[in-house]
Amino acid sequence: MTIQWFPGHMTRAKRQIQEKLKLIDVVFELLDARIPESSRNPMIDEIVGAKPRLVLLNKADLADPEANVWWGEHFKALGHSVLAIDANTGTGVREIGTRVQSLLQEKIERQIAKGMKPRPSRALIVGIPNVGKSTLINKLAGRSAAATGDRPGVTKGQQWIRTGSGLELLDTPGILWPKFEDPEVGFRLAATGAIKEEVLHIDEVACFVLRHLSAAYGETLRERYGLSELPADIPDVATAVPVLEEIGRRRGCLGSGGHIDYEKAAGVLLRDLRSGKLGRITLELPGDPV
Repeated sequence: MTIQWFPGHMTRAKRQIQEKLKLIDVVFELLDARIPESSRNPMIDEIVGAKPRLVLLNKADLADPEANVWWGEHFKALGHSVLAIDANTGTGVREIGTRVQSLLQEKIERQIAKGMKPRPSRALIVGIPNVGKSTLINKLAGRSAAATGDRPGVTKGQQWIRTGSGLELLDTPGILWPKFEDPEVGFRLAATGAIKEEVLHIDEVACFVLRHLSAAYGETLRERYGLSELPADIPDVATAVPVLEEIGRRRGCLGSGGHIDYEKAAGVLLRDLRSGKLGRITLELPGDPV
């Protein structure tokens, strides 16, 4: 399965980012802590080059705490500075300024040695749609400086935003790669809301989530929906459908004639996952195929 989803504003954003790089001191690469590898844009290394980079694992409050540690170690091993944050609650956000100072210490010292007064550091924030860029900007700025929403594609243009912590931020539209060929990546992105729901059928996305949850968070799944039985292994959609059906029955997702409305049941599961009602869930670990 190859999924194409590359709106025109993303093509423009890639070009505009490359044009702005000469003005940038540090790049904030914002990832979804629940799917850090799947939410990495493989074009980012090409786009930002050797600029100092801080990897921010956003929505860490929704992700498995142990997995957050493992992912932090993974990115450190790759030579990146990494910080787990949650832009909604503010967890870890105050430490961003300290990390920037550390990354730019040599540059700042050179400016001081030349008798220059260091100017505010300029940061470029990049990430795929709906990963929380605008929410982070607003938290750093202490005001509603960027538009936010719970659907991908809210930010359409670039803007410079000043903060009170010695940072100037460049917001950009979310950039998703032109296509992704691994269906696992597509389903992870759809499960967390990074791609629009019409790209992948909601029933299939829910069945993918059930496959993962049954293997990694089976007890959580049983307790949340009061499931009588849960297969030890859900290898395919056919095995997942009876579980989705039971969730729908217990949540009253009924259509005409008392039949299960699978789309409604899928919506219940995905809303619970995205909101944290299922608990702290991570959908991939370092080393998982992407």
